[in-house]
Amino acid sequence: MSNTNKNLCESSNNELKSQGFKAYEVGHSVSSIPSYSRRDFFKVCMSTGKNRIQYANRGIETDGTILFFGNPHIPYSWDVISIEHKGYACLFTEMFLGRTKSESLHNSPFFRIGGTPIYYVNEEQRLFLNSIFEKMIAEQSSDYVYKDEMMRNYINMITHEALKLEPSDHYYQFQNASSRITSMFIELLERQFPIESSSDPLRLKSPQDYANQLSVHVNHLNRSVKEVTGKPTSRHIAERLVTEARALLTHTDWPIADIGYALGFEYSTYFNNFYKKYTGETPRASRSKVV
Repeated sequence: MSNTNKNLCESSNNELKSQGFKAYEVGHSVSSIPSYSRRDFFKVCMSTGKNRIQYANRGIETDGTILFFGNPHIPYSWDVISIEHKGYACLFTEMFLGRTKSESLHNSPFFRIGGTPIYYVNEEQRLFLNSIFEKMIAEQSSDYVYKDEMMRNYINMITHEALKLEPSDHYYQFQNASSRITSMFIELLERQFPIESSSDPLRLKSPQDYANQLSVHVNHLNRSVKEVTGKPTSRHIAERLVTEARALLTHTDWPIADIGYALGFEYSTYFNNFYKKYTGETPRASRSKVV
């Protein structure tokens, strides 16, 4: 990747982290497709062209216009086959949508483990979805006070339109035990969130806890998760804890000690040290930034 593209990607990532949302157009040439070094965000992408997509242990080759739903906790790769490739995409966090536990995106037919993330789009639907993506791109740079609410409505419009579409039935299976174990681990991890009560602490806290729940040896779990995602099991757990900690610090008035307890830290000192290790600041400093 060139220095120019690298700087653009870093800028896009910083913007995503601060706002929780970004919409963009996919250009006509393959080289113009933004490349994100980390998949911390849910993704909805409408793509016209030939693609080869591997999603968890499944894959598909597409030719035409598709709507793709990407879950940041499920590994996927996307290879563009055609010379020209165009469309739109938006990235967003679950926190941006403000979902409750019962409304979690991981329960959605589009984003859940084992769900169907690829849908074919006809020309009439493509034009309609084009208009929604174009409105998102235009609105995201405005100063409108209810801009975020509009973005949420646009995302909901896309998902409702997708419910009318036929899912792809041309998957081919990747017979990989590591992928299956990793998917089960990630699903089990996500089932614990969001935390809704400070008196109901996290049950599963360590790789060993997850291995016991999945009835596999912890070494086998660690090898599988590292092989599929590139990150160890402990890192996935830590990153999810940090994400939830930030949400609780931002959206609740719980005492910091209660937040730490809810996340499985018996002592507030342990929670403070953990949070500072992964974010570079204390929970108190992070909360003080909330307007």
